[in-house]
Amino acid sequence: MDHSIEQLQRMIDESSRIVFFGGAGVSTESGIPDFRSVDGLYHMKYKYPPETILSATFFHRNTEEFYRFYQDKMLCLDAQPNAAHKKLAELERAGKLTAVVTQNIDGLHQAAGSRNVYELHGSVHRNYCTYCHMTDPDAPCYDAQFMKDAQGVPRCPKCGSVIKPDVVLYEEGLDGATIQNSVDHIRAADMLIIGGTSLTVYPAAGLVEYFHGKYLVVINKGAQKNTPRADLIIDGPIGKVLGQIQVR
Repeated sequence: MDHSIEQLQRMIDESSRIVFFGGAGVSTESGIPDFRSVDGLYHMKYKYPPETILSATFFHRNTEEFYRFYQDKMLCLDAQPNAAHKKLAELERAGKLTAVVTQNIDGLHQAAGSRNVYELHGSVHRNYCTYCHMTDPDAPCYDAQFMKDAQGVPRCPKCGSVIKPDVVLYEEGLDGATIQNSVDHIRAADMLIIGGTSLTVYPAAGLVEYFHGKYLVVINKGAQKNTPRADLIIDGPIGKVLGQIQVR
């Protein structure tokens, strides 16, 4: 076993309140493209750049174009949980991991069996009518397959209004309750594993500052060795790394 994996195993063995903070790199091993890698969405050619398309202003002003991109590139419904998702779920079942805090919107942590997941940027699996959701607390939630199958702009079968994904677009704020729950778990953690993220997206990345536990670990392809405060930095695919860990 590689020395860095041995170190990670020892840290996990010694910890009982682990929190995992993850980003796009956790899902790329399941075939979901990220935004900033060489093969990511920022390097694909569209009429508008992804950060423009995935903004609240663009959603309201160019809804049809938004959904052309969203249905094509954001709804990867055939993706399956990889070794990282599965190992985190196993750690939770063993009582070692208390929460997953994720910047991803794909729902793969839940698909792998994780129960306590805080989705900072929402989820493609929750979609609401822009009118009914404001006027009726019992308005239905539409799943991702409904959105994928829609011809053009998805509309509410009841009132005909546009259905919006429950994802945080550029220009929108994060959910306050999700932020607070994430902060509470990170504060109480004795180990924080940061995986698959370059920690460049704020305010989500700022949550790491609330950690004051014993072990701070960073696992990421291309991880920088000078990451502040980290006790262990592993440059590699997170599924391959976590897949070697024994839960005991």
